[in-house]
Amino acid sequence: MITEKATVRQARSFSGIWAIPVIALVLGLYMVAQTWLTQGPEITIVFDTASGLQQGKTKVKYRNVDMGLVEKVSLNDDLKGIVATVKLDRQAAALLREGTRFWVVTARIGVGNISGLDTLLSGAYIQLSPGIGEAGKRKFVGLEKPPVTPADAPGLRLTLTNDLASSISEGDTVLYKGYKVGRVENMTFDTTKRKIVYEIFIDAPYHELVNSSVRFWDVSGVSLSADASGFKMETGSLDTILFGGVAFAIPPGIKDGADVEQKSEFKLYSSYRDILENPYTYGTYYVVSFAQSIKGLEPGAPVEYRGIQVGRVERVLLKEFLEQTSFNDDQGMGEPIPILIYVEPGRMKFPDRESSIATMRSSIQVGVSNGMRATLGSGNLLTGAKYVGIDYYADAEKASMGEFLGYTTIPAIDTGLAQLEQKINSILDTINALPLKDTVAGANAAIAKLNQSLASVNVLLESQSTKGLPDQLNRTLQELNNALRGLSPDSEAYQSINSSLLRLSRTLGNLDSLTRTLSEQPSALILPTEAVTDPIPEVTQ
Repeated sequence: MITEKATVRQARSFSGIWAIPVIALVLGLYMVAQTWLTQGPEITIVFDTASGLQQGKTKVKYRNVDMGLVEKVSLNDDLKGIVATVKLDRQAAALLREGTRFWVVTARIGVGNISGLDTLLSGAYIQLSPGIGEAGKRKFVGLEKPPVTPADAPGLRLTLTNDLASSISEGDTVLYKGYKVGRVENMTFDTTKRKIVYEIFIDAPYHELVNSSVRFWDVSGVSLSADASGFKMETGSLDTILFGGVAFAIPPGIKDGADVEQKSEFKLYSSYRDILENPYTYGTYYVVSFAQSIKGLEPGAPVEYRGIQVGRVERVLLKEFLEQTSFNDDQGMGEPIPILIYVEPGRMKFPDRESSIATMRSSIQVGVSNGMRATLGSGNLLTGAKYVGIDYYADAEKASMGEFLGYTTIPAIDTGLAQLEQKINSILDTINALPLKDTVAGANAAIAKLNQSLASVNVLLESQSTKGLPDQLNRTLQELNNALRGLSPDSEAYQSINSSLLRLSRTLGNLDSLTRTLSEQPSALILPTEAVTDPIPEVTQ
């Protein structure tokens, strides 16, 4: 038997046939890596309806550049909306932030604007508007309407509130001195505050015109008013007449306020006239209580400090008063009635900002310790309207500020007729407190003594000597009359005295002539005298 020996040879370590799968694996890994490195994020967007959305066809755009595609559209878990799954390009990842917004762009025709007409041919698409918040967000809630202003637009967003809805709507203009500086972005109803809320945006650089002293008012349509000077018509621009709008400015006499932050809240006034009547924003509440009648005091009545209005009466806290007061005893019947008042620091020349409230409160607290009191005054005698006055009273009793249902109270005193009534009652009380019995007894004793004195006088008058006094007085007057009659011009005594006086006068005249002669010629008593001629005055050349 022949046995052949097998030849053993070592096999090759690598066969060329394996090159093909290796190359395929490398290419696959490369494609996976390339895909992973180049593909963008996947996001979900929730909409109310799928109107305009198609799987695999609806695109996502930013600045008219394709950024992704809608891959899937399905109902959400509660079946109240739809969820669109979108695959975005890698370059879109940086745009996904807090505040990024998505909405479906379709042809829209509304009051004052027309948009999206290009979608009639190309079809609807999803518009992306990047936010400015934290990056990395992947789930979003789509907008049912396009935003009026891009999220990254420079400017200032504010919130306006009003008790009643007006003709203002989304897209209406915001004006400053008739110039368009912004727009109304949204209008909603706040069920908690029960107010209409408007969100507006003011473009840069006009947002620098807004500060805490600015007031906003409705300029929709045409406003007509009439007074003694005639008719007045107030309008905004043509857009606001047709579609509505908002205007803002600083009221006359109000200083510029502090800077405001994004989404600050302002009140929307119905008209510019309302702003002039209520030009201040910040204020605080106080309670004043009066024990006197408050008839004629109505909500809106002025609160004045020495004749200057600093606030208004809000309402009479009658319900709260009845809940806090017990009428089971006499003390409860005399409790004063609380009045809620609203005081504005701006009317006291404080800056119209929130910090001024604390400054004003501190000033009022110091004033109360120095005699500041609230009073109820009569504003009109014909109508009986009343107002609340605040002033200093030096004779006011010591008092301090208190609290009523969370409101700070200002002590009050009675004035006017109420104060007069109190004084009369005080006088009557004083009279009642006097010891009238002792006083009357003393008065009776004095009257008895007076009667005794009058009786003594009467006895004196009834005596014969007192009765003879008139006859003696008449005789004395008659004798004096006879004596004076002897000195009349027709009497001999008067003529004798007159003759003697004439002779005395001639004698004095002769004596005067003799004295003059002796003074001129002393020797005239011895030697004969010569007549003295009258001197002739010299003539001057």
